[in-house]
Amino acid sequence: MRETTIEDWLTDLASELPAPGGGAAAGMSAATAAALVSMVCNLTIGKPKFAEHEAVMREVLAEAERLRLEALQLAEDDAEAFSGVVAAYKLPKASDEEKAARTAAIQAGLVAAAAVPLAVANVAAAVIRLSGRVLEGSNPNVLSDVAVAASAAKSALESAALNVDINVVSIKDPAERELLASALNEALQTKVQAEAIMHAVAKRIRA
Repeated sequence: MRETTIEDWLTDLASELPAPGGGAAAGMSAATAAALVSMVCNLTIGKPKFAEHEAVMREVLAEAERLRLEALQLAEDDAEAFSGVVAAYKLPKASDEEKAARTAAIQAGLVAAAAVPLAVANVAAAVIRLSGRVLEGSNPNVLSDVAVAASAAKSALESAALNVDINVVSIKDPAERELLASALNEALQTKVQAEAIMHAVAKRIRA
């Protein structure tokens, strides 16, 4: 992710390779959203007209940069987690012992595979909240980018949720399923805030 070009990554995404896939795409969407928040901050910081918002913008910038790097790492981690599930399904199952070991490995792999998109969802939710923090004080020249950041983060959140769900349905442990579902639901609550940000920006642009 850090060394390939965007063109090469998209070519891999479009190919018959099992990874990168939707999970990695969700991570990249979250990273893009975080980068846009950083851009808004960078184009507002240092401008005397927005001096009263300087402290908030600097604080948000630091957090957005951290989230961007985290999202990028998660996009990489997603491929590894998926490969772990695939490897587990390929384990031998000739004997009862092998079947039991294979089942355990699959279940562990599914939990790990669900944890990565859940982390992406949490990052996306955090980016949405950051977008809300910069909305009022941002340089008006990049106001639309605040909305695009919220929109991209919302898309990442929804995409990540689908990748959590596809793994959760195959997890047998009820407690683990409930834990993942509860955590995901908490992140999904920020979708309303993302929509509110987009609506507020649209209203201000058209005013």
